[in-house]
Amino acid sequence: MNIVLSGYYGFHNVGDEAILYAIIQALRAHDPHVQVTVLSNDPEFTKQTYGVHAVNRWRIGDIVQALRQSDGLISGGGSLLQDQTGWRSIPYYTGIMQIAKWLGKPVMVYAQGMGPVNKKQNQWLVKWTLNQVDRLTVRDEPSAQLLKTLGVTKPITVVPDPVMGLEPPTTPTVWWQQQSFTRPVVAVSVRDWTRGRDFERKIAVALDRSIEAGFDVVFIPMHGHHDDQTSRRVLAMMKERAVVAPYDASIEEKMAMIASADLLVGMRLHALIFAAVVHTPFIALSYDPKIDAFAEQANQPVFAHVERDDWDGEALFSYIQQCMNEREERKEAMIQAVAPLQQTAQQTAKEALALLKRNI
Repeated sequence: MNIVLSGYYGFHNVGDEAILYAIIQALRAHDPHVQVTVLSNDPEFTKQTYGVHAVNRWRIGDIVQALRQSDGLISGGGSLLQDQTGWRSIPYYTGIMQIAKWLGKPVMVYAQGMGPVNKKQNQWLVKWTLNQVDRLTVRDEPSAQLLKTLGVTKPITVVPDPVMGLEPPTTPTVWWQQQSFTRPVVAVSVRDWTRGRDFERKIAVALDRSIEAGFDVVFIPMHGHHDDQTSRRVLAMMKERAVVAPYDASIEEKMAMIASADLLVGMRLHALIFAAVVHTPFIALSYDPKIDAFAEQANQPVFAHVERDDWDGEALFSYIQQCMNEREERKEAMIQAVAPLQQTAQQTAKEALALLKRNI
């Protein structure tokens, strides 16, 4: 069986690379002989990292050939069908699905997070395309409700994010051990956000106060040098000493770092998902409904929305301190919430294989 995978792959974003890794691992767990072809922004990196075939996601001829030779398309996961971060995402990903359907191939939407979809033409594109797919799964209930509001009548199943199916690491990284932390550690995942940077200064204040109160702080960049730059910008606003983990660390290494921390303060969705996989309590700082949705799934708090003015650094520090004091209770609440997600995350891959086998 040969499956084409479409998503935000090959951009060196740890969250999306973790999704790709998790989907490939889950497919291989159910069918060790499955052949996977990934539409990638960096085909050579994708081939070498995951042991798969890969073609350039921007070369239409290569895409058509890969789909023609395949048994079907998996689109997902991640937040692909949204127009909040750019205008190209929805036309691109719906276009790939439409090509597959024109070629007579089955299409499965795999654990995607949907929206926001603000433009009328994009709302129509999403509705028209998803009503043609063969299987439609989303990673949270708000995504399902959005699609129903847009007029998608295809049956929709809510499933766990694929990354929830990854095995947690068992040992700290060499880099982490070299830091010789002696105090409780607050891990931090921040990202750039174009709608103002006042939240960065607030975070800097909270982290300074946390260090003064007896905690160590480590930034974990999830999206390569982009998050490394944001992390160092926040660090430059601080008076106290903190460290920034290597931005090019592997998926497993970043997951192990979060596992070694006592608490995560995070903006990036997959930093929060990594925390859930390794049972590290987290405080979410939200910029998107997907953050709120996952925090609710994991039974962990959203402290603030970064664009709002109803919080400050002192308030965030107080909440960090409170969560540290309640760490064991919050950890237990998380374990109870995410255990069912971890147990069923690989079921989506089994359903995908069953769907595409019908085309053979």
